[in-house]
Amino acid sequence: MANTSDIKNGLCIVLNNDIYSVVEFQHVKPGKGAAFVRTKLKSLTKEKQIDHTFNAGVKIHIARIERRPYQFLYKDSLGYTFMHTDTFEQLTIEPSLIHTPQFLKEGQHVEVIYHDDENVVLKCELPPSVLLRITYTEPGLKGDTATKTLKPATLETGVEIRVPLFINNEDLVKIDTRTGLYMERINEQKK
Repeated sequence: MANTSDIKNGLCIVLNNDIYSVVEFQHVKPGKGAAFVRTKLKSLTKEKQIDHTFNAGVKIHIARIERRPYQFLYKDSLGYTFMHTDTFEQLTIEPSLIHTPQFLKEGQHVEVIYHDDENVVLKCELPPSVLLRITYTEPGLKGDTATKTLKPATLETGVEIRVPLFINNEDLVKIDTRTGLYMERINEQKK
C-alpha cells in the first residue's frame, strides 16, 4: 500500500468503491496544523470529476490500470465487438463503456482500459480525433468560407454533426471525439 506522498498526476487509486485518476494535486503544509494533499480526481468508470483532500501520511490503494490496443470489428445486439491487435482475441463491450460510440467505424483503433487486478473492462477510448466521410449534406456555395455559419451533415457512421457551409458530400473531415465537433476538412491529395 502506498501513502499520500506517492500521489502524482496520472496515478490511479481506489476510493469509495470507484477507480479515479489523479488529474492534479497539491501538497499543502500550512503554518499551523497538519499537512494535507488536495487533489482533483477523475472517475474512470463514470464521467465525473471530484475534489478530495487527503491528510498527510494516509494510506491509499493504488489500482493497476492497463491500456490495451484493440480494433473495432462490428456492432450487433450484444454490443460492440473488438479484436486485440496483437493476440487477435475478440471482446464484446456494452455501449455504456464506450466514450462516443457514434464515431466508431469498422477498422478504427481504440484503447480498452482494464482494471488489471480484476481483469475487468473499465472503458473504451477512441483517439482524440477521427477522420470520417460526409455521406450527405446540402450543397455548399463557392466562396462560403468567410462566415462561421454551420449546416447539418451526416457522417458515414450515421451520426449528424454541424459543419461549415463549404463542406460537400464525400468530403473527408476531422472530428474531435471529446466534443463531437467538426475540426477541419482533410485534403486527400496531402493525406
